Amino acid sequence: MADLTPLWEIGLPLAGAGGALGYARARAPRVYWSLVGLPMASARFTMTYRSTMDVCGLTVQPSRFRAFLVRNVARRSDVQPVPPKVRRLRGSTTGMWVSLRLPAGLEPADVVAASERLRHAWGVHSVNVVETKPGFVELRMTGYDVLRRVKMPRRLPSGRLVAPVALREDGTAFVRDYEKVPHALTLGANQSGKSMYQRNLIRGLAGLRVALVGIDCKRGVEQRRYAARLSALAVTPDEASGLLNALVGEMEDRFDLLNQYGATDLWALPDEVRPVPVVLLVDEVAELFLVATKKDEERRDQMVTQLIRLGQMARAAGIYLEICGQRFGSELGKGATTLRAQLTGRVVHRVNDKQTADMGLGDIAPDAVMAVTTIPADKPGVAVAGDSSGGWTRIRTPELSAEGAAEICAQFAHLTPGLPALAAYRPVPPATAPVPLVKPIPAMDQ
Repeated sequence: MADLTPLWEIGLPLAGAGGALGYARARAPRVYWSLVGLPMASARFTMTYRSTMDVCGLTVQPSRFRAFLVRNVARRSDVQPVPPKVRRLRGSTTGMWVSLRLPAGLEPADVVAASERLRHAWGVHSVNVVETKPGFVELRMTGYDVLRRVKMPRRLPSGRLVAPVALREDGTAFVRDYEKVPHALTLGANQSGKSMYQRNLIRGLAGLRVALVGIDCKRGVEQRRYAARLSALAVTPDEASGLLNALVGEMEDRFDLLNQYGATDLWALPDEVRPVPVVLLVDEVAELFLVATKKDEERRDQMVTQLIRLGQMARAAGIYLEICGQRFGSELGKGATTLRAQLTGRVVHRVNDKQTADMGLGDIAPDAVMAVTTIPADKPGVAVAGDSSGGWTRIRTPELSAEGAAEICAQFAHLTPGLPALAAYRPVPPATAPVPLVKPIPAMDQ
């Protein structure tokens, strides 16, 4: 019988290495991608780049001058089409980013249309195309599904009104930057992760110099636990009506201050007189539109009018809107469509019908509507975020319990500013703080 010792000596280490790689691919995808996936993807990209661009229709005919040089200087009879020029290639723990300079005749939309074909050609999980400047695009390729197990980047964007909220499918952080997108609408069905999105938003805002104002007409079951960090809270439609009137009065007072100093917005004021920015968080906005009596209808019309006024003018005064609900469209009543037009940022979680997706994204990013309807029910927290530029991306929020969010609010309670105009609506924090301690943003494995 032949000696099988060499086979065992070679086979056992190989089997062990294969098992370790398989385990790393399933349980530690970042490690697997860094050690195996990235080198293989880089090699595949380098060797097949020109042919892939050609078959995907991302090449152009060379200029006459280039063709002349090829035929007369290089002495070659075949003049090949010209693909985008690779300016930079860099890898990360989640994927690979490639910067391209587009030749004359190609536009970013052409690359976007071919992104799905590029994904399959190079064997990566997704390819996102971002225009960095005129004539340049960046291919942000991810090697695996980063939304399956959410882990926020170590370096998060920061700013005076920047709140990291979720993870984008290209591995970067999705943030709410109120200076760029002052007002936003968040939609989603029950158990879609909409409340988780709000908790992560409050987590990001709690440490900033900003006043948080809440309207939760479900008797405050969601927002009352954040009372330590709220400057004002309304838990009934009557209270919401009074709070909105007070906010409009605060906005008008700020306009008088702007006129006094000849400033165009809040940030043009001197530091010593500048009032604190205000973020209004409205949970289940449909509750503000429901009416049962004639008196309720008059109150509803007044609240909607005040919300529209805030949406149209409050940005310059440093007052920003975050509107959340399950559905938001013309069926809610007059004024709903007008208010929605003021909400530039859109985040839509899993919905129960296509019409709701159209309400949230159909008017700004029609291509994203189909992406919303394909969100599975077993992946709470996955959403599609769009803006008025027509761009959109899939995002997912990290898991954060209500108790954890409440603990964060308690830790930053000393940053809660007092607004005299809203003093009547200042909530009373709970007598005892929640027991669970705050931990770093956890990963969520679904």
